[in-house]
Amino acid sequence: MTENQIPIDIDHAKHSVGGIGGHFFRRFTHVFMAIIPILYFTKGDDISNFFSLTPNEFVTYACLTLVLLEMTRLYFGIIIIGQREYEAKQISALAWGAFAVCLALLLSPGSDSSEGMKSGLYAAPLIWGLTFVDPIMGEIKRSKRGLKMAVLGGLAASYTIWFGSSYFLGTPFLASLILAPLTVLGELPSVKWIDDNATMVLLPLIVLLILESFF
Repeated sequence: MTENQIPIDIDHAKHSVGGIGGHFFRRFTHVFMAIIPILYFTKGDDISNFFSLTPNEFVTYACLTLVLLEMTRLYFGIIIIGQREYEAKQISALAWGAFAVCLALLLSPGSDSSEGMKSGLYAAPLIWGLTFVDPIMGEIKRSKRGLKMAVLGGLAASYTIWFGSSYFLGTPFLASLILAPLTVLGELPSVKWIDDNATMVLLPLIVLLILESFF
């Protein structure tokens, strides 16, 4: 194993600030992020108008603010509850995830004929794949049930999200069929230079942007 690899079944609770409590706080924060697309597509105009911005401008400024905060955190080597020890010297999973969520909101194709949540027919499942599939796969791996079981659990969760989006949001079924496993595939790389919080969103997002005309 090279120094850039992280064991698949590592128990992150042992390396998290706050121990098991910090670990589950991290998981809670992860799942809580599922509210982001709901707020964006149902209240985005109201929230951004308060700051005299468009929704896209608001997300862009939020992204830039997060980048600045992460640079400051890295400069001082700060880690907070739920973060892992090694994140003092590298971009945190939270920062990677926030960056990927911002890109999903900014770049995902929308629906010109729909409003509200249905206009997030791609962005919403992309983000929910991160917020729900990652914790599920992470806890399965942490329980030492093996990578195969983690993948199966991740696929079940991911297809539930994407097919649910097809039914409730109008996401094309073919897109859901193709993108759901890519969410899981994005969780598998175990390297230090990019976190799976980013790849779980960016991998299906890139494929979506390439294949959009076929959906």
